[in-house]
Amino acid sequence: MLLLPVVLLIIGLVLLIAGAEYLVRGASSMARKWGISSIVIGLTIVAFGTSAPEMVVNILSSVKGATGLAVGNVVGSNLANILLILGIGATVKTLKVKEGTTYKEIPFALLAIAMVAVLGNDTFFDGIPFNGLGRIDGIIFLAFFIIFLYYTYGISKVEGEHEEVSTYPTSTAVSMFILGLAGLIIGGKLIVDSAITIAIAAGLSEALIGLTIIAVGTSLPELATTIVALRKGHTDLAIGNAIGSNIFNVFWVLGLSAIIRPLPFDTNGNIDVLFTTFATLVLFISMFIRKKHTLGRHEGIFFILLYVGYIVYAIMR
Repeated sequence: MLLLPVVLLIIGLVLLIAGAEYLVRGASSMARKWGISSIVIGLTIVAFGTSAPEMVVNILSSVKGATGLAVGNVVGSNLANILLILGIGATVKTLKVKEGTTYKEIPFALLAIAMVAVLGNDTFFDGIPFNGLGRIDGIIFLAFFIIFLYYTYGISKVEGEHEEVSTYPTSTAVSMFILGLAGLIIGGKLIVDSAITIAIAAGLSEALIGLTIIAVGTSLPELATTIVALRKGHTDLAIGNAIGSNIFNVFWVLGLSAIIRPLPFDTNGNIDVLFTTFATLVLFISMFIRKKHTLGRHEGIFFILLYVGYIVYAIMR
């Protein structure tokens, strides 16, 4: 009976997303009261918060040995962020992109997903009979993550970017942080357990569940952030958030997951990784087609159709 696992999966996603929101608000408020600058809060707590759903799901998947779910979740989330989230955003309103995002952050995201393809295919490159992302690969990812944080901090100080931080009474902020953390942990456990149950009962692979249902679910914070940014007219933040999340997902989330437990890399997943690499490349090329440094409605519709087409292919495969 698949009804109960599906219901628990949905409940888990709701708890996960609400938990991330409360944790970010509580932690940001406490950090602001401790005198931490809004730039640092934006680069650490808020940025980590949008990737918290992927991180919790991946850590629990790694601990439980559901490694296909861990890799599928990151690749699927990155694909959803580019084609679905940005596709929806560009369809609603033309997205203007900063030059720094075009020439530095998008190529950095392209490097990240390309590294997954290279480091995951040990058999092809080294002749080793086992394909996987090991602990050394995880350390390499985290090293690149630190470089990215250092670069972003420097850019933020120069450009004066900052995060609007709401403050709450200390007791409220602490309560929000604890509730958020509990929501993340409980929601993440429900998602992982339900996904494994559904995969076994329906005869589907963990990677497919991670690539589709869970990937879209854990990308909902990015969608919410994009919608809020569009409503406020900050169209440059919409694309910056999605690209930044993709970099976080590979270098931080996947890096941490590989250190906890080496992740076997199914060669069938190469198609998904290569398609995500292709999608990132298409995004970069789109910056120079028609109006420079913008994503318009035509590109948005194309991205959404590309995403739907690939998901149908992945399910049929």
